[in-house]
Amino acid sequence: MSIQDLRDVKIITAMITPFKEDGSINYDVLPELVEHLLAHHTEGILLAGTTAESPTLTHEEELELFGAVQKIVNGRVPLIAGIGTNDTRDSIEFAKEVAAFGGFAAGLAIVPYYNKPSQEGMYQHFKAIADASDLPIIIYNIPGRVVVEMTPETMLRLAEHPNIIGVKECTSLANMAYLIENKPEDFLIYTGEDGDAFHAMNLGADGVISVASHTNGDEMYAMFKAIAESDIALAAAIQRKFIPKVNALFSYPSPAPVKAVLNYLGFEVGPLRLPLVPCPAEDAKRIIKVVVDGDYEATKATVTGVVRPDY
Repeated sequence: MSIQDLRDVKIITAMITPFKEDGSINYDVLPELVEHLLAHHTEGILLAGTTAESPTLTHEEELELFGAVQKIVNGRVPLIAGIGTNDTRDSIEFAKEVAAFGGFAAGLAIVPYYNKPSQEGMYQHFKAIADASDLPIIIYNIPGRVVVEMTPETMLRLAEHPNIIGVKECTSLANMAYLIENKPEDFLIYTGEDGDAFHAMNLGADGVISVASHTNGDEMYAMFKAIAESDIALAAAIQRKFIPKVNALFSYPSPAPVKAVLNYLGFEVGPLRLPLVPCPAEDAKRIIKVVVDGDYEATKATVTGVVRPDY
């Protein structure tokens, strides 16, 4: 597969992993969950990302999850596999394995966490992964989780690599604007911040890798459609109502809020794996009222103003 599989994909859902009460993966829920996403404008799916609680998934579970979702999707939308770790050698081996597994448009590799590499270390890490297999690589730049931040200059240096096709960018809109202005043609830029999707798309981003699309994909699609049709007033009106919902979905460490909403909607995605825990019951009720109903009073009790998501 290649960048062409993702060229027109604007809404990619970073899909949660459903668990049973005993902590095992609930594969029985996957068909209904995937069909729900596709029915509400998900155009691509990321598996084994942060929202999937990938740090708690074993290697064998990830591969089994890949196979199960591929069978359900059956080629209808492109799939991306989370393949990155803070160990370059391990990331290389996983990239090779996913390439051999087949059926993925790209692998998402996070900026190495805990090691605190320099910019040159980050460059060499991603270059080594991209050199090792023919799996297209998307870089995940999220300093809120990994402590270090890849600079736009390092990102653009890596963007010249023929096998590095894009970035999930979770820094500033100023960085995103700079990347969009200076990137090669064959390099995709996705925001990983649902709340920034309106601004990112107006700056010229290619789309969003989203958590909110689990529950609010229709609103996101309507906003993107309005932007494409140059109806900025309509898009902005949608965004103003969308922001409190995004803030509610990140008012506790993700994916606790989105799992609370999905469980309420009847999808039985279950609990989280430690060290993550569910939202307290009363807060979960308010989150559901905000995200599902757009409840104004619940919004005031749950989120105040515009807050940056707490990852």
